[in-house]
Amino acid sequence: MLDINKIRADFPILTQKVNGKPLVYFDNGATSQKPKVVIDAIVKYYEEINANIHRGVHTLSQLATDAYEVSRGKIQNHINAKFPYEVIFTAGTTHGINAIANGFASILKAGDEVMVSALEHHSNIVPWQMLCEKTGAKLVVIPMNEEGELILSEFDKLLSDKTKIVTVNHISNALGTLNPIKYIIDKAHQFGAAVLIDGAQAVPHLKPNVQELDCDFYVFSGHKICGPTGTGVLYGKEEWLRKLPPYQGGGEMIATVSFEKTTYADLPHKFEAGTPNIAGGIVLGTAIDYLNEVGFENIQAYEHELLEYATSKLLEIEGLRIFGTAKEKTSVISFNIDGIHPYDIGTIIDKLGIAVRTGHHCAQPIMDFYKIPGTIRASFAFYNSKEEIDIFVEAVKKAKTMLS
Repeated sequence: MLDINKIRADFPILTQKVNGKPLVYFDNGATSQKPKVVIDAIVKYYEEINANIHRGVHTLSQLATDAYEVSRGKIQNHINAKFPYEVIFTAGTTHGINAIANGFASILKAGDEVMVSALEHHSNIVPWQMLCEKTGAKLVVIPMNEEGELILSEFDKLLSDKTKIVTVNHISNALGTLNPIKYIIDKAHQFGAAVLIDGAQAVPHLKPNVQELDCDFYVFSGHKICGPTGTGVLYGKEEWLRKLPPYQGGGEMIATVSFEKTTYADLPHKFEAGTPNIAGGIVLGTAIDYLNEVGFENIQAYEHELLEYATSKLLEIEGLRIFGTAKEKTSVISFNIDGIHPYDIGTIIDKLGIAVRTGHHCAQPIMDFYKIPGTIRASFAFYNSKEEIDIFVEAVKKAKTMLS
């Protein structure tokens, strides 16, 4: 069991007021709040270490390098990667996806197929569209049903020897659907296709075991797991990372440079050009330590409790419809109220100190499927409470009365 009051005390921002009301932060799907231990670790780095990495013989550079590589090791253990050099530091999920899409430009040819799902964030659609335009490959889409689940029978039919990579999210940011990625990975591999999993929305709720999943790539962002913005991870199987060309050229990713020829550095540096977000990379390890101390089994159980509680309370409101009713889902509720634009409700409840997301959530194809302009999305984290849900539900009721 989680001691919610003790956990909430770890997050300084949760004590503040917004528009004169206590903050109720239900926009965790967009970014998580940061515990004091993470904030302190950022300050500590800049006050005590601040130096570039992998390049200096002086003491501070060595301290920074050691701390950065220790963090890489923490991430390797957290996701159960086979080798530390299969963990590439990035600026976030979008960076990681683009790095792989760029690499596949050297592999794909006209007539090949790239498969995405109807549940994807724009960051896992647009880079693949760009890749297809560049190579002449075809983008194929796994369809979804009314509950917000992927139709696996259609996925099975779409797979063929033309399929070169399948890329799907682990959890939908817009609906909270937990996708059957192990089934998707295993089926795709039967046709020789690589698989990339967008784990941006999954890593706050669970620990991905990349060896058990057998995915070829897994990407996620640090800022959604209590870490700093501008940080992320691209996991790739060694064989793929050696096969693909680097995404960017510059310092650090080279072995030798002459005006005639450049040779690339070994992994992971081949994919880490330039000075990285050193503090961010180090502190991402701090954030992962914090979450593991809380315990992911505890997080999952508690967030499921919040999801069920909020769902039952919201469904008491007449005219309210929840979008995304998959059997397997995480603590995200997307909903609308008949005849009221989601933006209007979001604006009113913001005046009452409540932070939710309104709009298409960078998932326009999902909104087009439901023929709606967007939804109100409440996304819960382990530091939220049932009392906050009660405040939120009453605020939605008040907004509905004002707008009806």
